[in-house]
Amino acid sequence: MKNTLKIGIVGLGRIGQIHLSNIATRIKNAEVVAAADISENLLDFARRHGVENVSTSPESVLTNPEVDAVVICTPTPTHVPYTILAAQHGKHIFCEKPLDLSIDQILAAKEAAELANVQLMLGFNRRFDANFLKVKEMVHEGLVGDPHILKITSRDPNPPQIEYVKSSGGLFMDMAIHDFDMARYVMNSEVVEVYAKGKVLVDSRIGDEGDIDTAITTLTFANGAVGVIDNSRKAVYGYDQRIEVFGSGGMTQTKNNTPDTHEYYNEKGGHLSLPLNFFLERYAESYVNEINVFVSSVLKGEKVPVDAHDGLMATAIAIAAKQSCQEEKPVKIEEVLNALMAQ
Repeated sequence: MKNTLKIGIVGLGRIGQIHLSNIATRIKNAEVVAAADISENLLDFARRHGVENVSTSPESVLTNPEVDAVVICTPTPTHVPYTILAAQHGKHIFCEKPLDLSIDQILAAKEAAELANVQLMLGFNRRFDANFLKVKEMVHEGLVGDPHILKITSRDPNPPQIEYVKSSGGLFMDMAIHDFDMARYVMNSEVVEVYAKGKVLVDSRIGDEGDIDTAITTLTFANGAVGVIDNSRKAVYGYDQRIEVFGSGGMTQTKNNTPDTHEYYNEKGGHLSLPLNFFLERYAESYVNEINVFVSSVLKGEKVPVDAHDGLMATAIAIAAKQSCQEEKPVKIEEVLNALMAQ
């Protein structure tokens, strides 16, 4: 077994910088030996972290014989082509979500990784958050009995830039997809039906781009349980991330992370700290944990815990949610998968 995994990173935007910094400073048994971004200005970040082999050509990293594994942090339309190229050159792959916006492209990437016998892990980092992981463990251990109701709240402090909205794939595919994956993960059951309602209540420009900024999604699981997810692009009090599972034997929930846990009371009432400002702070440790797991899995030859199938199912739920919202009726996941695979 190799002692150190040599990693190449493609895409040095916000999330790429997070992964590069974490690998350079906090991940054992891994080192970044090559990095690329189409923007020359972003390459200095890699150089400052000791990466000498930098390039404006992602393909040069994906095919580099010195690279054992790649971390793909480029825009979504490049994920599958880069995944396939990396697999063809024997690289293990960590790719940010979503793998793609279409089922057939996800299947193409999945097949390429399987043919090359390389690992393909998706960046659903919330699975590696200590709070959510605890809820998942309690549910899977039967501590709430038979799960009956899942509730997930996911609200951003501010809406994204309109330029981002134009290429993000929409609220269900870009934002709620994390919650769809978390629903499957926590409940240990597949979603079989989706019913979604969406509105433009935050920023009319988002509506002008054909998207929504506020949504309620109801899920029906194969085990008979039901779930509800609420999403908003703007919560004035901060980054709101909560989850609750209620079952025949009890209930478990997590509240928001805050900068501190102080409570202050006076004649006007009680006061608490606001939630952490955004995902970079709220999920900082989860980004470290997920890369640690990827590195460990590759070095040990163990299966990664979140793979292309997970990406496929989360994407199918997102597609069903969008269809449900547009058609104002429930949509079965099986129908979505069958329709898309028949195309």
